[in-house]
Amino acid sequence: MPYVLGVDVGTTRTAAAVCRLGGAGRAEPEPVGLGGPGGGVASALHLTSDGVFAVGEPGDPRWTATGFSRRVGDTVPIVLGPETAGAQRCAAEELTALMVMWVADQVAAREGERPAHIVLAHSPGWGSHAKGLMHRALRSVGVEASLVPEPVAAAENHAFSRSFAGSLGVFSLGSHAFSASVVGRGFELVNSVEGVDQAAGVDFDDAVFSHVRASLGRALAELDADDPRTRGLFGRLRRDCEAAKRALSGTVETSISVHLPSGPVDVPITRAKFEELIRPSVDQAVAAFARVATGVEMTVLVGGSARIPLIAASAPGRVVLEAAPETSVVRGAALAARRLVLGPDREPEPIETSIMLRDDDPSLRFPVGGLDAADAEFTAPPPRPPVDITPLDLPERRSVKRVVRGLALTGGQRRARDSEDGR
Repeated sequence: MPYVLGVDVGTTRTAAAVCRLGGAGRAEPEPVGLGGPGGGVASALHLTSDGVFAVGEPGDPRWTATGFSRRVGDTVPIVLGPETAGAQRCAAEELTALMVMWVADQVAAREGERPAHIVLAHSPGWGSHAKGLMHRALRSVGVEASLVPEPVAAAENHAFSRSFAGSLGVFSLGSHAFSASVVGRGFELVNSVEGVDQAAGVDFDDAVFSHVRASLGRALAELDADDPRTRGLFGRLRRDCEAAKRALSGTVETSISVHLPSGPVDVPITRAKFEELIRPSVDQAVAAFARVATGVEMTVLVGGSARIPLIAASAPGRVVLEAAPETSVVRGAALAARRLVLGPDREPEPIETSIMLRDDDPSLRFPVGGLDAADAEFTAPPPRPPVDITPLDLPERRSVKRVVRGLALTGGQRRARDSEDGR
């Protein structure tokens, strides 16, 4: 069945979603498993000794590129390979394009055909220069795609379940990035700011890690940092701190097991303590959002860290948390691609799937059955115009495609993919 593809190359993970173009009824955006934990895949490209990039979890930093999607437009290249004349200098947009190409190939292999259209969600801070570089890099690897700002994609996903007549505030907090945006009813980006020094999910992980270190004191501080066993202990501890952060979104207390040489020790942490540790950072983010999103009809929370209850409790006005906030952007990118192909007239009325966390407007409260008005008193909103995408015809230039001969799955990803396919 024909489909369109949405791609979100995040700082940490890359996600994909498809929308079907055929069949009856409204096509629900479907996240696509890419072989990594949680359905996505690490936004990491490993350069092998024979010039082939492999997609997988971050490894040796001398040979692995990460965080490249946030560096699109940066004139400083990412250097990979040996510290000799043989090192490869890659532009961030070229690496991002390779990631999109890999995702499109993976999805096409599963679907049995190429997508009818691709939409790439991008940072709201990209200007015309960064967009032009990205278009050119995508074309150099044989991918034609439209670009949509991440907050606009989040608004597309929100509108699928709940319509909004005015403007929508988008509070985005992921593992490495924060942004505060306003999207108008025509899906235009009205205002946006990105928090360069704003704490995000990994900083909250560090706060939990610091709590564990303070709780254990000398038992942890006296370990030999050069001992491989200590490095393994700290690596596992950081992963467990991240897991504890996620757990505290659904429970009021959890514990972190620390596997010391003398034996395992459990360090408890409560949600109240966690909120105490991160409250200054959350207050800073909320203040930045309040300066940007004045007069918005409602605020939607997106990004994996948006699940933290303190954020929903602190954000001003009417607050909505999507059912899966970490996939809001990529689902919206797929919906934007569908609308670009089919046009706005094909869009039916939205269905309600999101969760209203708080509504501070007393005028919107009424008893059940309190509305008894004739249908003639209500008028349908005007149709939404399509996302404004300006194609760019730019001259070709040398790209990393001349260096890379192919993309490969890492062994762990290949096993995960085969398991999903039932092979």
